[in-house]
Amino acid sequence: MCPQRIISLVPSQTELLFDLGLDNEVVGITKFCIHPADKVTNKCIIGGTKTLNISKIKELNPDFILANKEENSQEQIDELQGRYPVLVTDVITVSDALAMIREVGDRIGKRQEAVDLAQQIGDALCSGTVLSPQRVAYLIWRNPFMVAADQTFIHSMLEVAGFSNAFSHRTRYPEITAEDLQTVKPDLLFLSSEPYPFSEKHIAELQAICPDTRIVLVDGELFSWYGSRLLRSSDYFRKLRTELAASQS
Repeated sequence: MCPQRIISLVPSQTELLFDLGLDNEVVGITKFCIHPADKVTNKCIIGGTKTLNISKIKELNPDFILANKEENSQEQIDELQGRYPVLVTDVITVSDALAMIREVGDRIGKRQEAVDLAQQIGDALCSGTVLSPQRVAYLIWRNPFMVAADQTFIHSMLEVAGFSNAFSHRTRYPEITAEDLQTVKPDLLFLSSEPYPFSEKHIAELQAICPDTRIVLVDGELFSWYGSRLLRSSDYFRKLRTELAASQS
């Protein structure tokens, strides 16, 4: 039987559930689940991704919970798995994301819809993009500075977008110093809109550290959300590459 009371603990996977047509079945989401805006407003908030309100989850009595290894707390997931069916996804590459979409579709009774969605995303993202010699440092946090390095979904998406990760010699999300940035001498410095909300006011600070580096504000959702929002990433990457090329000519 397909689940009828679903709780999603991950923003990108929440959006996926709605885009697969489960408007009524989704009963609980996190406070960070903001898409689709018109459909999340009336859903019960069960805390943050790493600060789940277990009591609220129990009140909702879910028959399926969708979680993620990186975004949720292992201790809380272990507790929930003792009570409910929980699918814990693990997404590091674009291939992982496509497999996750298909697996979620199988579990919620939307197999064909998920297969079609994964095919559409795969065709768009993996259409033969040639890796640029431009080396990118992708900042996700400030005070301390943190970057997305190897073995992250963002690293995979940077490659899909046609860039080389300047911190590919590091793993996960290391803290770095201003000196580290100066040492790697990236051609481009991407300031992500999430999880830290970088904005125009931060550009001067980073430009003083890397005067010869082009600094660009980027949409973090389109680099890091591994659900149905990936449908929008290909066009965004194409536009970003075009704008960068135009600025250099």
